[in-house]
Amino acid sequence: MPTRLNPYLNFEGNAREAMTFYRDVFGGELALSTFGEFQMAEDSAQADNIMHGELTTPNGLSLMGADVMEGMDYRQGTNYSISLSGDDESELRGYWDGLAEGATIVEPLVAAPWGDTFGILLDRYGVSWLVNIAGDSS
Repeated sequence: MPTRLNPYLNFEGNAREAMTFYRDVFGGELALSTFGEFQMAEDSAQADNIMHGELTTPNGLSLMGADVMEGMDYRQGTNYSISLSGDDESELRGYWDGLAEGATIVEPLVAAPWGDTFGILLDRYGVSWLVNIAGDSS
């Protein structure tokens, strides 16, 4: 799989509604995973919130989104990130290392509950980057 650069939107409890709206606008397939599916919700109120959503359209558009976890900062207008994802570990770690210079590491690039390697950083310019390296699918 080639490396992809995607917008990643954050929502405050209405990611399912928003991502469904975008699917209705753009068409395509929508995949949604909840915090509860990965035992990542501190309480049952957040268990049904979206941990990760991805809309993929027939013409190649990709849009990702999720609800912010309780305690995470949410400010409308800055509720976006850029996601780099793929299976070329060397390439993606190189991007991570480059972006990490002068950055604030929010989540280190480590094994994630869904089997991939994942990390989040806020670069020196205040842009949030999510890096996901696909795990071994065998």
